[in-house]
Amino acid sequence: MMRRLLPGLLMALLLGAAGVGTAAIESFSFDSSEQEARFKTLSGQLRCLVCQNQSIGDSNAELAQDLRREVYEMIKAGQDDEQIVTFLVDRYGDFVLYKPPVTTTTALLWAGPFLLIVIGLVFLIRFIRTRVAATATDEALSDEEQTRLDALLDPSAKEPRP
Repeated sequence: MMRRLLPGLLMALLLGAAGVGTAAIESFSFDSSEQEARFKTLSGQLRCLVCQNQSIGDSNAELAQDLRREVYEMIKAGQDDEQIVTFLVDRYGDFVLYKPPVTTTTALLWAGPFLLIVIGLVFLIRFIRTRVAATATDEALSDEEQTRLDALLDPSAKEPRP
C-alpha cells in the first residue's frame, strides 16, 4: 500500500514546488521592442524603496513588483520616460532615483565626497608643513651638551652615567 502511495506523493510534491518557483516570474507583453527596452531601462534606473540597494528590476519585493506593474501600464498607456519618472518622483520623492538631480537639498550629497577629500588634503599639508618647520628650527646643541653627548656615545670614555 505504501509503495503505491509514495510515487504519487513525490509527484505531488514536485509539481507543487514547480508551481511555487514560477509564481514569482512576471511576464509583460509589449507592442514593440522599443517599449520593452524602455521598460528595462526604467526598471534599472529606479530604486526599490524596500531593498534600497537594488533596482525595481532586480528586486522581488512586493513594492518593486507593484512599481514594475505601474511602469508597464504607463508605458502601455503611451507616456514617455520623463512623465513616468516625474510621476514616481512626485509620489515617492527623489529617493526612488539612483541618480537624484542636483538641487539645494541634494547638493551636499553630490559635493560631500569632494569636500571631504579637500579637507583631508588641507589637514595633511598643514601637518607636513608643521613637521618640516619643527625639524628645521631645531637649535644646535651647546658646547656643553655636545661634549656630554660625545661622552655618552664614546664607549672608551669611562665617565659615570648620571
